[in-house]
Amino acid sequence: MTQTDQRPDENSSATQAEIERLQQELSREHDRHLRALADFDNYRKRVQRERDSTAQAGKRQLVLALLDVMDDFARAFAYANTTPASILAGTHVIHQRLTDLLQAQGVVPYTSAGEPFDVTLHDAVDAIKTDRAPSGVVLDELRHGYRWGDEVLRPARVRVAQ
Repeated sequence: MTQTDQRPDENSSATQAEIERLQQELSREHDRHLRALADFDNYRKRVQRERDSTAQAGKRQLVLALLDVMDDFARAFAYANTTPASILAGTHVIHQRLTDLLQAQGVVPYTSAGEPFDVTLHDAVDAIKTDRAPSGVVLDELRHGYRWGDEVLRPARVRVAQ
């Protein structure tokens, strides 16, 4: 066999080796590309979750401040018998608008009186010995509790039967 006869085989095997090397490099680059896409997608999702969480925290602070205003309305209504009817009617309208606004955001009050005491829903400020209710039952609310969707936004302040 002459040298010219060996060259096509050498060229063929060198070419085949080069093709295999390039295919492996292409496969590695493709894997890196897929990983980079997955990393970017995870980054995008994480940033969106953080953005949503920050927005929710800001809304939460505002809603809690509005709940204090709702408490002020409740205290004002307790002394409504000394207020002229026109002012009382206007105050009720403002209170209802605020209530509707909170409910549109998913913030709703819950009733505690007569319910069993639950540490996730209630903040007990007093325990009263009484025969009106069994021990561990909420007697009355000193401040309403509110839910925001499935979350307890603010627990109710209550007195509990002992």
